Amino acid sequence: MAANFMRLSTLIRLVLLAVMVSSASGQFHLGPKPRQPSPTPPPPMRKASDLIRRQVPLKVNQSLLKQATQDNTRIVVSIPKQRAYLMIGDQVVADGPVSSGRRGHETPHGHFAVMEKDPNHHSSLYGDFVDGSGRTVRAGVSARSDSAPSGTHFAGAAMKWFLRLTSEGVGMHIGILPGYPASHGCIRESVDGAKLLYDYAKVGTSVDVGDF
Repeated sequence: MAANFMRLSTLIRLVLLAVMVSSASGQFHLGPKPRQPSPTPPPPMRKASDLIRRQVPLKVNQSLLKQATQDNTRIVVSIPKQRAYLMIGDQVVADGPVSSGRRGHETPHGHFAVMEKDPNHHSSLYGDFVDGSGRTVRAGVSARSDSAPSGTHFAGAAMKWFLRLTSEGVGMHIGILPGYPASHGCIRESVDGAKLLYDYAKVGTSVDVGDF
């Protein structure tokens, strides 16, 4: 009987010791299991349009615009600011957003003069392959490096209100403005900005492009 009592006492002590060790390590709980905090849901995915940095739209000094002519204006393009300025001397007549050439297709820096004006210009290098009915078969192609699928022909991208700056085809024209350099080298402008600069520029108008 004594031996059984001793074994029972030893067993009880071992159980109590196990309970104490488990409680100390946080692995033993009396009563209902505590509720775990709900996992934090992942943030909703942002739309691509939300990731595009919004550019300040065209700003025009109407008082100075009344003084502007094709003979007294010049154009300045700031690559870091992604802005184009219509100037009379050192005064800003208009200030509009642009998108210059992306990496690998950087817009050339320097002093230029407008070589040509074309209100309905089309690129001879970049555009789409279209079929006989005008349907686009392949978009965003280069006439220099891409082969036209059978039954298609190259249609140059529209470059409305085009001001040519170089003999290689770099110029200023209407284009998509994502808020950062994205073109193949040309300077894209907003619709209203391109029309304004076109109207107040002439062949020979000074255009400075750089890190202003």
